[in-house]
Amino acid sequence: MDLNSFRSERTGPDFSNATVSSVPSRLLESLKFDPRNSPTSHFSTHFDTDNLTPCFDSQEQYSSTDNISSNSTLDSHLIRSAGSFVQNLNYNRHVRNALQELETALMAPDDEEVTTSKPFLAEHSESRGRGPRSMASNQESQESHSHQSQESHNSRFGNTRNEPNPAGCRRDMEDFALQGTPPNNLRQLLIACALALSNHKIDEFEKLVVYARSIVSVIGEPIQRLGAYMIEGLVARKELSGTNIYRALKCDNPDSKDLLSYMHILYEICPYLKFGHMAANGAIAEACKNEDHIHIIDFQIAQGTQWMTLLQALAARPGGAPHVRITGIDDPVSQHARGGGLAAIRARFAAVSEKFNIPIEFHAVPVYAADITRAMLNVRPGEALVVNFPLQLHHTPDESVDVSNPRDGLLRMIKSLSPTVVTLVEQESNTNTAPFVQRFIEALDFYTAMFESIDVTIARDRKERIKVEEHCLARDIVNIIACEGRERVERHELLGKWRLRFMMAGFRQFPLSSYVNSVIRGLLKQYSEHYTLLETDGAMLLGWKDRYLVSASAWY
Repeated sequence: MDLNSFRSERTGPDFSNATVSSVPSRLLESLKFDPRNSPTSHFSTHFDTDNLTPCFDSQEQYSSTDNISSNSTLDSHLIRSAGSFVQNLNYNRHVRNALQELETALMAPDDEEVTTSKPFLAEHSESRGRGPRSMASNQESQESHSHQSQESHNSRFGNTRNEPNPAGCRRDMEDFALQGTPPNNLRQLLIACALALSNHKIDEFEKLVVYARSIVSVIGEPIQRLGAYMIEGLVARKELSGTNIYRALKCDNPDSKDLLSYMHILYEICPYLKFGHMAANGAIAEACKNEDHIHIIDFQIAQGTQWMTLLQALAARPGGAPHVRITGIDDPVSQHARGGGLAAIRARFAAVSEKFNIPIEFHAVPVYAADITRAMLNVRPGEALVVNFPLQLHHTPDESVDVSNPRDGLLRMIKSLSPTVVTLVEQESNTNTAPFVQRFIEALDFYTAMFESIDVTIARDRKERIKVEEHCLARDIVNIIACEGRERVERHELLGKWRLRFMMAGFRQFPLSSYVNSVIRGLLKQYSEHYTLLETDGAMLLGWKDRYLVSASAWY
């Protein structure tokens, strides 16, 4: 998933009427969240666990390399099970016949249920290679787009009804070995699809995909919803169209105001980025508590939201506010989310500077983080240098993609600047160098937990939830599954691997504040009892049930 989506907030055009409550006297107290305290808009990152309420009424895997071996054993068992699953299909004549008949029925041009169930990525591929039938389906979809209902729009991702297969297919499926598969077995079917594709058993893969598409649903259980996106990622990988689709999804994002709305929903219903902001700001506040000149280099400035509470806290220091410079590194994705350039962020910082009487300079660097050079950062002597990597460093390729190893090179360059503190927030997942099938299983487990955490806060049939998962998560799922080489930019690593990289670059760990830890625990109580928080060697991990999803650490 692209958790950078969480960093975006709606930017209001007028800051003059913004209301801000008095700043607490204690530096870290002002890191608490209160949605009423934003100096800019109701899209807030303040943290007041006494006042926070969820937006909607609702009902580990591993965190370091220490636990990889046990999970590898489990994954090996799952792969063997899935392999056996595939092998049985090869020798089951009734199954193969039923699948062929099902495929024929699903492709029938006169079946209304089928014509509205075009895979969601098909419309983005320029060369699907499916002949006139595919072209006709695309044309039908485009003609109906302007007046389609929510149900027909969402059927692109699989079934949108919790109903049996169409009557014509149901009879054919009665002898099918997987007929009636409950959703919790869909995981095994998805792994079987990935194995078939990995082993170049294309006929087998296509038959499995036909069946999988009949049981996934964008209004179903979390695994069914995720399955809809993962199946299309597999199809894109098979047709070598992953890169084109990934780029198309970036270009075809909704209007910025709609995209901001979807991002805000995700931001509010899940605490992942709030956790990252609190952990990073707490470390920065502690490291810079006695500094008079602070330079913050943010490697994904987005809306600049993270810095509002910190700036207010710095302004309230008993000895007076320090001079703060912020260098914001930007990319086209953030620009689209904002609906334009960096002028809105500059205006936001100017409003905070005037309101709280704190001197703030803002310097924009509109390039991708991997292209940053030392000269672009304009580091000045006498400043306390802060570097922030918010769910971004995994986009910089490493030695597995480029022999020059830009990822470690960037860390070494940052270390040469002698920073006071470097903050790192990353997805806790192992999708960088893992082989395809293992990477597929890892993504399946990671996003299953993510979709489950969404599931408890917003109804499955809500249009907003469908849009959130489609526009904020689907693109990254496709990139992980369908792309390779430089085109695969979602290359997450576990906290243990990040530790090794930072240590090899010459960093030492800066322990995160136990006070911030306690505030985060209070925040999580406002969401769901299934969120878990772990302190480990000075870092923190936020998870859903037994799967950790986000790590936060600090370095100097």
